[in-house]
Formats: sequence, structure tokens, C-alpha cells
Amino acid sequence: MKYTHFTVFAALLVNTTFAQTIKSQNQKSEISKPKLVVGIVVDQMRWDFLYRYTNRYTPNGFKRLLGEGFTCDNAFIPYTPTVTAAGHTSIYTGSVPAIDGIVGNNWFDQNEQRGVYCSEDKTVKTVGGPDGLNGKMSPRNMLVTTIGDEIRLASNFRNKVIGVALKDRGSILPAGHSATAAYWYDVNSGNWITSTYYMNELPKWAADFNAKKIVDKYYEGNWNTLYPINTYTQSTADEKDYENKPFGNDQKGFPYSLKQFATKNYSNIATTPFGNSMTFDMAKAALDNEQLGKGTETDMLCVSLSSTDYVGHSFGPNSVETEDTYLRLDKDLGDFLSYLDAKVGKGNYTVFLSADHGVAHVPGFMKENKLPGGTFNETDAQKQLNSLLKEKFGSDKLVVGMFNYQVHLNHPAIDSVKLDEEAISKVVIKYLQSQEAVSQVFEIKELVETPIPAKQKNMFINGYFPSRCGDIQIILKSGYIDGGKTGTTHGLWAPYDSHIPMVFFGWGVKHGHTNKETYMTDIAATITALLHVQMPSGCVGSVVEEAFK
Repeated sequence: MKYTHFTVFAALLVNTTFAQTIKSQNQKSEISKPKLVVGIVVDQMRWDFLYRYTNRYTPNGFKRLLGEGFTCDNAFIPYTPTVTAAGHTSIYTGSVPAIDGIVGNNWFDQNEQRGVYCSEDKTVKTVGGPDGLNGKMSPRNMLVTTIGDEIRLASNFRNKVIGVALKDRGSILPAGHSATAAYWYDVNSGNWITSTYYMNELPKWAADFNAKKIVDKYYEGNWNTLYPINTYTQSTADEKDYENKPFGNDQKGFPYSLKQFATKNYSNIATTPFGNSMTFDMAKAALDNEQLGKGTETDMLCVSLSSTDYVGHSFGPNSVETEDTYLRLDKDLGDFLSYLDAKVGKGNYTVFLSADHGVAHVPGFMKENKLPGGTFNETDAQKQLNSLLKEKFGSDKLVVGMFNYQVHLNHPAIDSVKLDEEAISKVVIKYLQSQEAVSQVFEIKELVETPIPAKQKNMFINGYFPSRCGDIQIILKSGYIDGGKTGTTHGLWAPYDSHIPMVFFGWGVKHGHTNKETYMTDIAATITALLHVQMPSGCVGSVVEEAFK
């Protein structure tokens, strides 16, 4: 009798254990996912800025990303021109301009025969501010899907994707076509605005945020260096003649008085580190009020930090202003990561941080230090070319534009009077070859046969979308930029413009780094693989498998 009872008990124990094992295995087989993905793009951040100021970075900002995350130290942009709109698009689509159509911030459209702005949309209206051009924006010029679009599709649109940036293009293009919302800063009103592409009126929380006029509070604090200015040993001396003076000719260096701009001038905040701080404030408000990371599906927040670009253009990468901006950004970044820990939960979110492009040194700085560099002015070159072409061919405005280091010929005018286009191209090329700043010039249709290094050739091919690109390609010498006597810019194939940071952090990411050559396009491929969703429709990137746990 005792034996029979024991046999029954043993059988029940085996069945219960087997059922629990099956349940455990089923639970493990389910694909887990983060509650939130956060994309952070630091506008104009060269790769070396991850390490240049590391002795003064806090433990909670860039050092935390590097210490806990996975960094690709040899990440590059695989196309030209290396500019904001193209960079943000490539990061979030995994594509290149030849496919996604975003060939620059602006371009000359051959079909429409006019200049086009990357996110312009005349069919929509401003929401949240005065109805001007600043609000007539949408992602319609972008021809492929983004990470956000794909996670929306994967959840049957049961999640949220939101973009936030000072620049419209830094918010709209990353968030994608199906975004819940994209918000950007209106320099005329000091409000965060959107367009009727997304909604017909601002949510109450966004209107309340605007009512606080946080920009004026930042102005009241002025801008002085975070530490004593004589300790900024990674920078040149302050008040260089080759720096711009964005706050007026009477303000040549630190400390900068910003109080005078309160309630009067809402644009100057962008050229201070506080533009980034204000962007994080808006991102936190969106995170809280839209309950990002609280649902059953993975949400996404796309944050672009534009002030680093404005500061960099005005003062250059070796300035005290740039160093101070990154030291302050590091503190803001650390605070934001801690905020995500508190609101979403440490380990419940995935972050990637990158940049849309780098930047060249100010030509004046290069000259001062006996380094190669100088300037080339596309506007002046276009005037000179049109004057020369009129003299030779008798027609006005045979060059209709010079965008993104390309010359656009006036094809309708050339065809109407039956001019020899090849002869015109030869005159243009000969003139440009005579310019000190120019390394090479060639007709784009001859790109494949042109004897230039394969890396350059591939970058030009990846940047070529026929109806939005020109006829003749210009390659400047190293260190040369399209600009004037002060400030600097970017846009070329060179490493100072194309070598960018690429860091993955948080859920699903292990600690480590690679020096393997990777590309901006790999970000979208990696994030979508991590989430087990389809990659964006134009993605040409590869998965960085080494980053996965």
C-alpha cells in the first residue's frame, strides 16, 4: 500500500516538473525587448570629441556610455556631402542619399527647376506658432522608411515615435513618416512647434511647456565658462579674429551677456550650450507626458542636439566655446541618462549616440599653425562662371546653382538656344581647376572612369541621386572649406568631416569596443536586428554583432 502511494506521488511530481520545465522554456523562447529606444545625434560631433575632453567629463555622461556601452571607434560616413539632413537621414534609415533622396540640406531639383529645402512641405501649416515657413515642414522628401517607421509597422502602430530638435530637419527626418510627432524650435516665437502633417493642435503639455518660455530663463544666466578660462588647455586662446561674433561685434569673448536677448531675440540661444539643455528639457517633457516606455510595445525618442553645430560653425573645433559646450553637454547627457533610469528603468532602454557629420578647422587657425587649408566661395564662383560663360556663349545664367560642391547647369536655357553642353562643361571645369582651393573637377557622368581613390569614388556614388544632383563635381584640397574669413563648416569626404562617434548602450548591449571599420548606415541595421524587426526599406548597412549581449 505504501509502495502504491509512493508511485502515484512520484508520477505527479514528474508531470508537474515536466510542465514547469516546458513553461520555463516557452518563457525563455519569447523575444524580450526594451521599453524604449533613444537615438541621440550630436550635431557636428567629431569622433575625437569622445576622448578629447575626457579628463573633465563626469562619470555619468560620455564616460558612462563608454564604460558600460559598446563603441565603434572607426565609424565613418559612407557618402558625400557630409551635412546635417543627409546625416540624420542616414543614421535612422541605414541608407545613403543615392537611395533615400536626401542629398543635402538644400539642393537644386532638376524636375522642378528650383532650389529645394530638405524638409519643406508647402501643403502643411504651422502648429504651435505663427504660420510661416518655419512650420511648413514634413518628411515627404525622404524616400525610404526609418527605424521608427519599422517599429511602428512591427507593432501595428501601437507604439509611439517622437522627434525633438532645435532644427526641423534634426527632428523630422529621424522620426520618420509615421511618427507620432516631431517638434522643433521656432526662432521667431521661442516656441516648440510642429506641423499639420502630424496634428492640428499642440497637446496641452506642449502648449504649457511653451508658456514657460524656458529660453528666457537660460538667457538670464548669461554664458561664462564652466571652469576658470585659463584651465581650458585643450583650446586656443579666446577672442580670435577668425571666429564669428554671433552675439554682436561688442562681444568678442567670454563672458557673453545673453540677458539682453530675453523676450526679444529667440535665435541666439542656439549658439550657446543652453540650446542643448533646452532640447533635453523638451525631450523629458515629451517622455513624461506621452508616457514613452510605459506601454507593451517599444517606443522611440529621437533627440538631436543642434547647438554643438551652431557653436562649432561660429568658433571652430579648437575654441574655448566648443570645449565649454561639450563639458556642459556631458553634464546634460549624464542628467538625461539618470532621468531615463528613473522614468523607464535602468536596463529597460537602449540608447545609441552618433553624429550627423564632423567639422573642419577654421582656415585662420590652420594658417596660424602652418597647416594646409583655406577657403573657396561657391557663391563667388557661380558669379564668375556665369560672367565667363555669357562672354563665351552669349547667354545669361548658364549655371543655375552650386549646391553641395556640385555645379548645376541650366539645361532648359542650354537646350532652348541649342548650345553645346560639352563645350560649356569644359569651360566650367577649366575655370575651377585654376582655383587654388580645388583638387579635382570632373563631370559626374564620368565619375566611374575618373582616376580618384576608390574611397572617394564610392562616397560620391553613394551621394548621387540624379534629379537632385548637379553636373560637375568639385573636390577641394584638404583643409579647404566653402566659406569666408571667419568660422568654419563641413561637407567633404575627409576624415575630419566623416569620422563620427558611434556608441550603443543599455538593453541588449554588452560592454566593449571595436576598431573594425564601420559605417553610419550600420546603426539602423544594428538597432532593428536587436529589436527583431525589419530593417528600413533603403538600408544598406550591416549589423554590428559584436555589440550584442
